Amino acid sequence: MVPSDRARDWLMQAKDDLEFARCALKEEFFAQCCFVCQQAAEKALKALLFKRGVRVILTHSVLKLCQELRLNGRLRKAAGVLDQYYLSGRYPDALPGGAPFEAFSRDQARESLELASGLIAAVERRFKR
Repeated sequence: MVPSDRARDWLMQAKDDLEFARCALKEEFFAQCCFVCQQAAEKALKALLFKRGVRVILTHSVLKLCQELRLNGRLRKAAGVLDQYYLSGRYPDALPGGAPFEAFSRDQARESLELASGLIAAVERRFKR
């Protein structure tokens, strides 16, 4: 269980993870960048739920977290894309063949950074309310 006063810690970790993802993109670790972006978005959305008083969260799905928060439109669409990287960015058996580092592209990594950045910015705006 996470007390609501720890919500800020979750948001700050999400932002730090996003910076790490930027480094991964720069160094051409595209699969890792995509996975870390999913993680950053997940942590930011959990931060908002914790801030709102939720004590236990039993999902790693960014899409399900958006649904719980009643976030729609582009945020929900971003969540759906980022969720695709939760397993496939890490595990070879999540892909039909090859290792994740061979399968992911610079374009996917850039897109994941944009999507995660947008979700985190939306969470930060809501945090200030």
